[in-house]
Amino acid sequence: MSTLLEEIRAYQEQFRQKAPQEKQRLMAQATNELAASDGAKGLSVGDEAPRFTLPNASGQSVSLEELLQDGSVIVTFYRGGWCPYCNLELRAYQRELEKIEAKGATLVAISPETPDHSLSTQEKNDLAFQVLSDVDNVVARQFDLVFDMPDYLIDVYKASGLDVAGHNGNEDWQLPKPATFIIQPSGKVSFADVPDDYTKRTDPLTVIQQLTT
Repeated sequence: MSTLLEEIRAYQEQFRQKAPQEKQRLMAQATNELAASDGAKGLSVGDEAPRFTLPNASGQSVSLEELLQDGSVIVTFYRGGWCPYCNLELRAYQRELEKIEAKGATLVAISPETPDHSLSTQEKNDLAFQVLSDVDNVVARQFDLVFDMPDYLIDVYKASGLDVAGHNGNEDWQLPKPATFIIQPSGKVSFADVPDDYTKRTDPLTVIQQLTT
């Protein structure tokens, strides 16, 4: 079976072959500008994680405080079910879910999508872990992950038929970086991965290795 990083490389190769050069240039420009900016750097190891309560795909409230009572929690932020890299990552986590649970940990995935769209993402990828809706990026902002999409990138997305605003239930065109954290029962962050480039993801097996049994 392919690893997440192999699947990402295969998708990137397809994208490079099929996508117009101008689209590729503008998307790369947006990534470079985000990397050069001072905002959305994300929490670091040793930081205290914000306590949050968010609805899952069924509309039920899920509390980080309660999850931490059972052990460490992996919190992975994704951009939305419309993002191919996010779907690859979510499916990769599903493949390793038994290993996560064997370590006594819990996995939750968070996006700014509405619960209806989160449910679609969960069903489409056959996910057995909690998929939470952070409408308006309230929690992602507390984790210092939120950035404004530049106007030219919004135009690119619209031209590609990606209705990000519709998925998120607002018109702010803000996204979180696709970050992953391990939060210890104490509430401290013990692992943090906050890539500037949304195509870069850490393999779930690498994250699992950071879990303490």
